[in-house]
Amino acid sequence: MKRLILILSLIASPLFAVQPDEVLDDSVLEQRARDLSTGLRCLVCRNESIDESNAELARDLRLLLRERLVAGDTDQEAIAFIVDRYGEYVLLKPTTSGSNLMLWLAGPIMLLIAAALGWSFLHKRSQVQASGEKDKLTDAEKERLRQILED
Repeated sequence: MKRLILILSLIASPLFAVQPDEVLDDSVLEQRARDLSTGLRCLVCRNESIDESNAELARDLRLLLRERLVAGDTDQEAIAFIVDRYGEYVLLKPTTSGSNLMLWLAGPIMLLIAAALGWSFLHKRSQVQASGEKDKLTDAEKERLRQILED
């Protein structure tokens, strides 16, 4: 029973990151804030959203996001404000435009280049073997090889 409680508390621990004093009175605004905060990265915890993180900076970001929503910002304006302040690294899923497009495309392009080089190597190798141009030893070379092996 103790193990079950421990497992359930570990699974549910990210749910307790948002402190009760952070929760907005308006349930619609609170739900918007929760939805937006799941897409923002905690700058301390790296691959954890600010909604799940217990770090002080994540708390500050949650409060900042809620302030922007209470001030009347749209979802895009609130996210843009935070991105302008902290950079695109704060987004868990970065945009696919501008200089980030090169980063998004670099992996697939490298994979295609590696596949083309591999295919080219294998194709040339199979052509050489198929043509029957194998190195044949002359009689003198065969005799020299036999002498080396006997010694």
